[in-house]
Amino acid sequence: MAAALRNQAIISQALDPDSTFPTLCELTHPSETESPSLPLSPIEPASGFDDGSPRILIETNPNIRSDLAAFSPFLKVAPPEHGGLLQSRFNESKENSFISTMATRTAQIPIRPPGISEAEELLNGARTNGQLALKTNGVNGKKNARNSTREHLERKVSSPLQPAFLVSAPGKVIVYGEHAVVYGKSAIAAAISLRSYLLVTALSKSQRTITLRFPDISLSHTWLIDDLPWATFAHPAKKKYYYDLVTSLDEELIDAMKPFISTVSTHLPEEPRKIHQAAASAFLYLFLSLGSRNSPPCIYTLRSTIPIGAGLGSSASISVCLSAALLLQIRTLAGPHPDQPPDEAQLQLERINRWAFVGEMCIHGNPSGVDNTVASGGRAVLFKREDYSKPPRVVPLRNFPELPLLLVNTRQSRSTAGEVARVAALKRAHPIVTEMMLNSIDTVTESAHELITSKSFSANDEQCLQHLGELIRINHGLLVSLGVSHPRLDRIREIVDHAGIGWTKLTGAGGGGCAITMLRPDVPLKTIRDLETRLDTENYEKFETTLGCEGVGVLMPAVLKNGTTEVGGEEIDLEKFLEAADNAALERLVGVGVHEKRENWKFWKP
Repeated sequence: MAAALRNQAIISQALDPDSTFPTLCELTHPSETESPSLPLSPIEPASGFDDGSPRILIETNPNIRSDLAAFSPFLKVAPPEHGGLLQSRFNESKENSFISTMATRTAQIPIRPPGISEAEELLNGARTNGQLALKTNGVNGKKNARNSTREHLERKVSSPLQPAFLVSAPGKVIVYGEHAVVYGKSAIAAAISLRSYLLVTALSKSQRTITLRFPDISLSHTWLIDDLPWATFAHPAKKKYYYDLVTSLDEELIDAMKPFISTVSTHLPEEPRKIHQAAASAFLYLFLSLGSRNSPPCIYTLRSTIPIGAGLGSSASISVCLSAALLLQIRTLAGPHPDQPPDEAQLQLERINRWAFVGEMCIHGNPSGVDNTVASGGRAVLFKREDYSKPPRVVPLRNFPELPLLLVNTRQSRSTAGEVARVAALKRAHPIVTEMMLNSIDTVTESAHELITSKSFSANDEQCLQHLGELIRINHGLLVSLGVSHPRLDRIREIVDHAGIGWTKLTGAGGGGCAITMLRPDVPLKTIRDLETRLDTENYEKFETTLGCEGVGVLMPAVLKNGTTEVGGEEIDLEKFLEAADNAALERLVGVGVHEKRENWKFWKP
């Protein structure tokens, strides 16, 4: 009995020191032989608390003592003469103490119990921000903790509020018009089948936490829901609703969030910390704007097959996923379903897109809006912004065909601002010639738009594809003339032209980044494989993808066939989602599919 009690601790006032109700906290300990008893006698009052109250020692993993002590004013790290162990106010009534242990008054708290996976730890609330979170279930009524221990230990954690679900959104490439678009010309951007995936896993009601996880960039952070600045976001002068159009961020709301963002990934160097905090800002701003203090506790886990920082719209894809998931959770989205009227589907997409744009503002400050528009609606858009004081003109191209695409990453870092400045300098030095080149790029874009929207256009027509391909080649030549290419980009075009498999151009700002190749129909597989081998030997990163794919989609619940014998299909839980080792494994597990659409994934289709 003593050994069993040694492996439990009654934690009073764990989350709320003013509460009159005790809370049961289950702590996993090493075996009895590994958990030496400590003296029961109190530490002298001079040990750190200024009220002279008695206290006990609590042995913990030394790596988390300071973090656990910082969790509450009821815990402090004992002085060196007591081994630096945690100490706690002690009161036999257990009414006002933070921690008092049964039997030997000793508790050891490992960072992660042996045999427990990271996913199980998250679901059980075992850690907060990589340290420690308490796995608790509320106890109704004010009972003597000692007498009610057995009853509390047998109480089960409440079931999740809803089954896990997935949201996915695509990345994007600029097919025609980069750089000219900066000067009020047209550009066409299209979705690609590289995608972000967001798994939303509900926790038990007692958890009262939200966690944002992005393991691809090693981001993990947890917030206590009740501690968030709801009063500021819910103030009548500040409150936004799901149907509102938000075109700028509210500085007072940003300031209210700062204490909750500044603690994200503080252990990292400046650059990766900025990336983590930008992602956390987008998530928290949307969560606080669309949610409420009664929002369900959840883990929001992101995975992505889109290269980050390559100009492929990875942040917009993530913002669309977050927007759609939060809107689904507050039940403000209808569908998607096969019989949904086009006007209704368009309204849902516009709602998702508006809030995704808010997320993009949190990350980029002044985004164009084209990336999130493509990630929301899919296919392609014609984008034009002649007056930067007004919203851009964005025309969806619903008839844009799905075309096989080879995407190649040069692995050459580039600066968008630097390449834009390069063109600006050329325009100042040679205004007439540069303007002619920009107008030529605009003519290329409009020519492609005219063909795609014509009644005679067919993706199966070889002449139509030849026309689009030639425009891609011309566009690249004009970008080279503007000085925004790079030897590694031109090398890709050279290799592809030699193989004779398609038409290549840089995409995005240039100066590095990625190139796209629209493949000719019926290219022999051996030719593709030989090309890929050559690209590998020259240290390029390649992706076989599809141009003009679907936009944001939902898998609710997160269940797919996946060739399993499980009744109803395979449930995609947090552990499986985290264990997908690479892009191929992730696509096999949850991918929406390209030419053969995965069953159960649903998309809004205007």
